[in-house]
Amino acid sequence: MTFESGRTELSTPLQASVSADLAAGLLDTVLSSLDDSKAEDLITLDIAGKSSLADHMVIVSGRSHRHVGAIADHLLKNLKSAGVKSATVEGLSTCDWVLIDAGDVIVHIFRPEVRGFYNLEKMWAPDTDEAPQYIG
Repeated sequence: MTFESGRTELSTPLQASVSADLAAGLLDTVLSSLDDSKAEDLITLDIAGKSSLADHMVIVSGRSHRHVGAIADHLLKNLKSAGVKSATVEGLSTCDWVLIDAGDVIVHIFRPEVRGFYNLEKMWAPDTDEAPQYIG
């Protein structure tokens, strides 16, 4: 708050802009890592207004079980080197669908057949008529 001439002026909280900057930096780290790992069919969804789980959801495909596992391992190493200590992982043992929750960014890494079955893009898209559809 600032005080000028006896009236109170409200400003936006500093914490909100800092959080948005951190989320954008985290998203850049994730996208760079996925690009380095040759992840395929990358889609980024802004879910900040839809869910309190995260600000962004990233959905990618790997060509095989081995490729999905390698993408996930590479991303986890990059997140750790970027200072993300609390990333949680599910599905790394089978590598059909690996979910990495890095706080403000949730990453889904699929084999193409599994991604086509669950079709998360349609579920989380802002408008169901214009939802990106994965056909793989």
